[in-house]
Amino acid sequence: MEKLYEGLSHYISKKISLTYSTSFGISIQCLSKKFHQPLYALYAFVRLADELVDTYHHHSNAREEITTFKELTYLAIKNKFSCHPVLFSFQETVHQYQIPQEYIEAFFTSMEMDIEKKAYTRVQYDQYIYGSAEVVGLMSMKIYTENNQPLFNELKPAAQALGRALQKVNFLRDIKSDYYELGRVYFPNLNIHEFINTDKKNIEAEIQIDFNDALKGIHQLPKSSRTGVLLAYLYYVALFKKIMRASPHDILTKRLRISFARKMMLLVKAWVSVLVN
Repeated sequence: MEKLYEGLSHYISKKISLTYSTSFGISIQCLSKKFHQPLYALYAFVRLADELVDTYHHHSNAREEITTFKELTYLAIKNKFSCHPVLFSFQETVHQYQIPQEYIEAFFTSMEMDIEKKAYTRVQYDQYIYGSAEVVGLMSMKIYTENNQPLFNELKPAAQALGRALQKVNFLRDIKSDYYELGRVYFPNLNIHEFINTDKKNIEAEIQIDFNDALKGIHQLPKSSRTGVLLAYLYYVALFKKIMRASPHDILTKRLRISFARKMMLLVKAWVSVLVN
């Protein structure tokens, strides 16, 4: 029965992950199979927490829900078991890859900020991105480096840079829905009603630096994970370039996407890049 419940937990984590993101599903298939389940567990955990503060942000008990989820997470890690299937899978990943609790705490801090914060100072913005994106990159890197601490330490800055880049691209793409649906403006000191090309260019310059820093580390990843991470990088770079070509008005009125055909082309590019290097 133990294996039956474990298998069910893994299935649910995988189902949640693939339901929320087709791009994630494509990228993960480019990784060594041994990384699939740990990453499904991590992504499902992140998605559920994010759901509590995004989809249900308007509920009066949102803070209570995220607090309860946090307490159940720590209990699952402590007991190495949970009757919550996603948390059961997540605690397995935490123990197998020695994910520090400080990363999980930083993640929950950012989720809690989403409940109350509607506008961010630069310090708050950096704190939020660290907890919502950089630590997810760090937890993923713990999996990719398989408890090789020297390799993890070497690739840590790149993992954080990639997390920052992906999060900021999401912020820029979703600036309309974040404001009109959730009432949030993540970019510091930005007045969305006066969003001009200078603001956009400044944000894009910052994102480009993060992408440049991330690419240095991707090339140093073991081949078991390099193709999948490179594909995610290429996908977001393609989305970023599309955003760069768009006007501030387009950003505020449309949700830019990358077509499935384009994603398939990027998949081939990632495979070839890793094969020849």
